[in-house]
Amino acid sequence: MEVVNAIGRRKAAVARVYVSEGTGKISINKRDLDHYFPSSILQYIVKQPLNKLNVAEQYDIRINLIGGGFKGQSEAARLAIARALVKINPEDKPALRAEGFVTRDPRVVERKKPGRPKARKRFQFSKR
Repeated sequence: MEVVNAIGRRKAAVARVYVSEGTGKISINKRDLDHYFPSSILQYIVKQPLNKLNVAEQYDIRINLIGGGFKGQSEAARLAIARALVKINPEDKPALRAEGFVTRDPRVVERKKPGRPKARKRFQFSKR
């Protein structure tokens, strides 16, 4: 099996994933998964598609992550891994879709508007 790649995005985070046959090693930006994401919850989010299909020990995964915060980065990695697994075996798509792993979450931060402190917040009104 050659290397399969996919891209996942969430908020401002972009994850490029390279999946190859291996022993279940996941490295993010040349660091181990548990060093990059010390939180067990974020590690769980990244591994969700692999655990759903019971293939966590079959693939080595290399991830390049840029932008966003740790939550957005973990969910971008999850989407990219799910897309790569669908490329490897298209029959897995219904199982991953049922869990919501192949759907790109479109919510992003709204831009700041001129004459306001934030996107929708207004300065305090003063009558006099």
